[in-house]
Amino acid sequence: MKEQVIATHDGGRLALYSYGTVDAPGERRVVLIGGAFLTALIYRPFSVALAKGLGDGWAVDVYDRRGRGSSSEQPADYSMATEIADVRAVLDATGARNILGHSLGGAVALNAVQEFTGTSYVPDKLAVYDAAVNIDGSIDTAWLDGFEDAVNNGKVGHALAHMKKATSPGTALARIPEPVLAGLMALVSNTKINRMFRDVMPSGVGELRAAYNEADHARDFSVLPASTHFMAGGKSPSYYKVTAERLHAAVPGSTYELSPKGFHGSIPAAVNELVTDISEYFKGSRAPSGPPASHQSA
Repeated sequence: MKEQVIATHDGGRLALYSYGTVDAPGERRVVLIGGAFLTALIYRPFSVALAKGLGDGWAVDVYDRRGRGSSSEQPADYSMATEIADVRAVLDATGARNILGHSLGGAVALNAVQEFTGTSYVPDKLAVYDAAVNIDGSIDTAWLDGFEDAVNNGKVGHALAHMKKATSPGTALARIPEPVLAGLMALVSNTKINRMFRDVMPSGVGELRAAYNEADHARDFSVLPASTHFMAGGKSPSYYKVTAERLHAAVPGSTYELSPKGFHGSIPAAVNELVTDISEYFKGSRAPSGPPASHQSA
C-alpha cells in the first residue's frame, strides 16, 4: 500500500491510499469513491480484493472524502461542487482513467463525470453500485431534519435511529418506534464501527444534504459516457435498483447489472461475487447480466 496526502483546490488536503501495483499506468487504475460516513480504512479489504481481482499491473486508489480520516474538514461553503473538485484533484494525482462509486460516492461519481463532459477528465470506464442519487424525488429526505437536529444536540442514539429507519425501509427495523430504536442504537454506539460513525456524523449531515436536497432527473445524466455501468444489489433497498434502472434507460450505450445476492454493504464487505463482477467489468472480460432496459431521453 502507498499512502500520500494531496492538496485540494481550496487549500485543503485529501488522504489517498493506493493498493496493488502502486505505480500502475492510468488506464489500469480505478479510483474508488466511498459512501456517506465511511472512511478509506473501511474500504481497505475491498480495495485489496479488487486490486487482486484486477491482477498484476493494476492499482486501486481510495481516498478519505472531506470530514473523515486524515482529510480536511468540510469547508464552510461545502457542496457537491467541493466533491467534484476533489475528484478532479485525485485524478490529477493518480492519472487514473477509471472510476467506481459506492452509495453516496456513486452520486459524487455521477455528478463529477457529468460535470467533466467534454474534457479529458471523462473516464474510460465508470461504474456505480447502489448509487444514492435522488432521481425525481425517489429518496425520502424528510428524515434529514431530525437527523441533523440529533447530531447537533449530541444525541448519537437518536441520530443513528433516524438514519437506520431511513436506510432500511420496509424492514422490521423500520417498524420499531423511534424512542425504542434510539435506545437500542445508544447501546451499540460504543462499538468501534459506531464510534467511527459518531465521529463523522457532522460531515455526514453536509454530504447528505449536498446529494439529496435537490432532486435530479434521469435525463440530467444522459451525457454520461456509453461505458457507464450501473449496478444494484438484489438485497439492497429497492430504490437503489429503481434508480439504477432509470439511469441506465437514460444513458445511451450504458449497461446495467443486478447482483442477486448483493446487499448495500457488499462493497466494503468485499463480497467475492461483487469483487469478481466489478474487476471483470473494468478488465472488459464480462458481459453485463440483468434485464435489458430501453434507452431513451427521460
